[in-house]
Amino acid sequence: MPLLTPDLREQLLANGRQSDRDHVPVIKFFNPVGIGTWLATELDADNDTCFGLTDLGCPELGTFSLEELATLELPFGMHIERDVFFTGAFPISAYAEAAHETGNIPAAIRILSNAARARRGEGT
Repeated sequence: MPLLTPDLREQLLANGRQSDRDHVPVIKFFNPVGIGTWLATELDADNDTCFGLTDLGCPELGTFSLEELATLELPFGMHIERDVFFTGAFPISAYAEAAHETGNIPAAIRILSNAARARRGEGT
């Protein structure tokens, strides 16, 4: 499966043209056999450099390369995957704050997903 669909690429590029905003993450990438989670909010015009929240053991905001993610060779012939079920619900700053408090992006996503469901009145 490709890391980006044309629609996701366009949404990331549109956010990249408005880089002065606190965007909601568009996409989540993850390592299916180990640590590594990336939430992307923006894509530069070079079609490679993403901005977002990365977690390789310590969550931090910054840039990462789509090409590097796509070419990583993982054990068992696996590759970095796109989480097709992820939907961002809050600005990236909220994910960064929650990830720093919990220690990782997956825990932050669980907390914020529960908060989004509660906000919509769905309960937890």
